[in-house]
Amino acid sequence: MTKTSAHPAVEVTAEDLPLHCPPAKAPAWNLHPRVFLDVVHTGEAVCPYCSTRYVLKGEAPKGH
Repeated sequence: MTKTSAHPAVEVTAEDLPLHCPPAKAPAWNLHPRVFLDVVHTGEAVCPYCSTRYVLKGEAPKGH
């Protein structure tokens, strides 16, 4: 079963951790308070402000 969302999933890797939304390169008009998201334990996370869904691709970093 595939989840359908108004926001497409953003794929992130271990290099993107620690993950926060909005990302550093987000345009100024699209900013909200920065929130750190844990994608390591479940493989995905949803931003409580903008509903962007982040999905971890590849292996989780060791020690997290």
